[in-house]
Amino acid sequence: MAKNVAQSASLAPLDQKLAMAKRCSHEGVVAGAKAAVVATIATAIPTLASVRMVPWARANLNHTAQALIISTAAGAAYFIVADKTVLATARKNSFKHAPNMEA
Repeated sequence: MAKNVAQSASLAPLDQKLAMAKRCSHEGVVAGAKAAVVATIATAIPTLASVRMVPWARANLNHTAQALIISTAAGAAYFIVADKTVLATARKNSFKHAPNMEA
């Protein structure tokens, strides 16, 4: 019985860190998804407009190329923003729980 109590007491900080890591990653996913939506709209409008108005784009950018341009921008925005959000949240949480060290 004492062994189970000691194990549960030693696992409490680990569970707390795991919950915080899940929250940080969830915040990153949400922020990345929002950025991907914005990047999709911001890329799709000029891409589709240029295909209709610019003769070179009309001749050389088929539907696959247009989709590739738009999805590349959305994917890049997702991963950049998600990574920055996770790192910022982790940094904020690590400083919050760190002891005050003044030099």
